[in-house]
Amino acid sequence: MISIQNLSICLGEFHLQDINMDIEKGSFFTLMGPTGAGKTVLLEAIAGLVPIHKGNIILGGKNVTRLPPEKRGVGIVYQDYALFPHLSVLANITYGLHYRKMKRKDAQERLEQLIDELNLSHLLKRLPTNLSGGENQRVALARALIVDPKVLLLDEPLSALDPSFREEIRKGLQRLHAQSDTTFLMVTHDFAEALSLSDRAAIMNRGKIEQIGCMKDIFQKPNSTFVADFVGMKNLFAAQFKDTRATVDSLEIELARRPSKDHGYIAIRPEDIVLSKEPFSSSMRNAFRGVITGVLDQGLYYEIDLMVNDILFKSMITKSSLFELDIRDGSDIYLYFKSAAIHSF
Repeated sequence: MISIQNLSICLGEFHLQDINMDIEKGSFFTLMGPTGAGKTVLLEAIAGLVPIHKGNIILGGKNVTRLPPEKRGVGIVYQDYALFPHLSVLANITYGLHYRKMKRKDAQERLEQLIDELNLSHLLKRLPTNLSGGENQRVALARALIVDPKVLLLDEPLSALDPSFREEIRKGLQRLHAQSDTTFLMVTHDFAEALSLSDRAAIMNRGKIEQIGCMKDIFQKPNSTFVADFVGMKNLFAAQFKDTRATVDSLEIELARRPSKDHGYIAIRPEDIVLSKEPFSSSMRNAFRGVITGVLDQGLYYEIDLMVNDILFKSMITKSSLFELDIRDGSDIYLYFKSAAIHSF
């Protein structure tokens, strides 16, 4: 549905460089990356809002690279909603129909469907200034979808919302996507949002795509140190490989399989490291004794720092586990992790 071919954009000192990406029709795809990675610029290039230096944008088999925004069949929703403050909710929703001609009957059916789906019937006469953040975002979604776009672009649609509204809009996006043939492309820096909404994603950094693939592979099998850090692989070590062993400084770690090269990196998710106050018999092939050097309260869980032979590991445990293990700075601890939990690259 969406094919980006060798796309480059120059905006002052910022550059998008040789972006290549294919997104299937009807899918929910996510662009992730830190602030300034170029996610929104790529979104606006697809919408036709920024000039392109080279490359092509293909939507539904049609080259739209030089077409104006209104000719592309694309809707866009920004995190700040971008509603017209002087127009009512109803006028905002139907605004796009001035530029995208539809049969009156089809337009009315589409309008009624969106009003019902997004629960907007009691808000139609209000102005945006009198709405909550979640209500404004629902109006912005209806305005983008009223013209039945081939592609819906979402720029951080949840980031400006309170947690209660965020969950409401997230579920609304899931329903809208399931009930339409529209291809959804969302920009976010929040990995949890991407996991809950998307099957496939791309990670961007400094105007380039670092990795593209299914969410599971990006989450568990990052292909660079940047992606590993971005998706929360907090145990990331340079290593030498020999057979099925990885050597990190003086520490030998057993791998599930033999790497294809003799040096690189290993990464272990903190939730895959099991802690114990006493040694125990386990099928996990990696077991070490360490010392706790830090405890960080992360709200729903605790992040534990532990040193093994001058190597810093990070584990993640619940509050109840914190008390059961009597976790304290300076105390001894045993840590275990499966060889299958180690990703090498």
